[in-house]
Amino acid sequence: MKLRYFIPAIIALFTLALTSCNDDDSATLLDEIQVTSSYVGIPLDGGSNSISVNAKEAWSVDADEIPEWLTVSPMSGQAGKTDVTFSAPSALDGRTAVLHITCAGKKQTINIIQGLPVIEDATCAEVIAGPESKTYRVTGTVKSIINTTYGNWYLADETGEIYIYGTLDAKGNEKNFLSLGIEVGDIVTVEGPKTLYGTTVELVNVTVVKIQKSLVKVESVDPADATFPMEGGDITVNLSCKTNNGISVEIPDAAKDWLSIVSIAGGSEPVVKFHAAPNAGGDRDVTVVFKTNDGKKEYTAETSFTQKGAIMEVPVSDFLNAAEDNSQYRITGIITRLYSSDSQGKSFYIRDYSGEVLVYRAEGFIESGAKVGDIITLVGKRTSYRDTPQMGSSKVEDLKVVTAVTLDEFIAKEDNPNVYYMVTGTIDEIVNPTYGNLYLKDGDTRLYVYGCYPGWGATGDNRKNFLENEGIKVGDKLTVIGPKSTHNGTIEVNGGLFFDYEPAR
Repeated sequence: MKLRYFIPAIIALFTLALTSCNDDDSATLLDEIQVTSSYVGIPLDGGSNSISVNAKEAWSVDADEIPEWLTVSPMSGQAGKTDVTFSAPSALDGRTAVLHITCAGKKQTINIIQGLPVIEDATCAEVIAGPESKTYRVTGTVKSIINTTYGNWYLADETGEIYIYGTLDAKGNEKNFLSLGIEVGDIVTVEGPKTLYGTTVELVNVTVVKIQKSLVKVESVDPADATFPMEGGDITVNLSCKTNNGISVEIPDAAKDWLSIVSIAGGSEPVVKFHAAPNAGGDRDVTVVFKTNDGKKEYTAETSFTQKGAIMEVPVSDFLNAAEDNSQYRITGIITRLYSSDSQGKSFYIRDYSGEVLVYRAEGFIESGAKVGDIITLVGKRTSYRDTPQMGSSKVEDLKVVTAVTLDEFIAKEDNPNVYYMVTGTIDEIVNPTYGNLYLKDGDTRLYVYGCYPGWGATGDNRKNFLENEGIKVGDKLTVIGPKSTHNGTIEVNGGLFFDYEPAR
């Protein structure tokens, strides 16, 4: 199957950008923000070009979208008319960028073109090693499809793998990926500019040049959710094969100790039965590859299985070092701060005795009424953002509300090992430096803290020498969390969990 390749349209776009950057685009502009041109051309030898921005409110350019080779000045402004200049040094090849100017919640797209992009045939390895913003034509097999609206998927050849972030349909439109009929295993040729997102190499908003359908296809899976029970069991995969050479099945080495093939029935409609052993660990998944060939070329299809497992309760340090897969983890810690960049207010940091981690958009967090200082238990997966570990797909499982009180208020409370308070005072005396037994003082009130530990979950040697390790000393202001108890007539914070301290001046 071949899709029309829009070379004339692309040339026309570049010509418009390079020769008509001052033309009025008012027919396509927004009420909130208008620009004299949505296309900005810069000579290949380097230089600058400007447009005028006329906004009704304050506006800004999304800094994350600006590539290293491009300078934008200014990057923000107030209501009214502002001239914005786009500059770039000389380049060996043509390159492009797409920026957005945001005003009053609306986004105006600005297309930057420097020179005419030269489209080259390339392998995945050549794309990975090549410069950013250059447009490449690459052919490979569809390994997995991540998003079927925008068309985000992985393309691989014998040299490597790249991520396709956005796929245009046959008319050049976005958000219509399903109309292309692309499936895992198809051999596809695409064209698009390269960008880097963290360490991930991407081709963005690609045009599809050619689709060669795979001669082997997964028709159905039984059960349909492709999930093995925790106690083990079987899954059947029904395929179609349009060659006379049958199929082979490839199970990754990492899964061979728990996943096996029970049977393969051949013919044009092969049936493969798999068996999974009982799972005593966390959730696990695997992608199995089915292969055939027509004597000239190899064709593949894939399907993925998941097996539920136990939830592993671990300290934050172990969670941070865990593999990024479908395993489920339970972690508990003190909420230290909210993640200010999350507009939904569901993200926050928690800390236990071993470390701190960002919990990204936890289900049930807002509904629970949790706040900074509370002790929270979550179940979720180990994920990452730009190579930084975090907890994703998480749910709030338990919450221990912590109430901030003065020393006098704490002393007046009833003893209860299940009720937690936060108290702050100046360290007046350290009785036992090994375990952090100390007195806090606020005014004339003095309160005994039976143990100052590095955080939730500390036991044994992990409780020892925290004050010395952190350089906390008499005269510092210390905040701890713990329940109230009374021992031999002495009121105390029973096992203080460190929250914060302020060194003495």
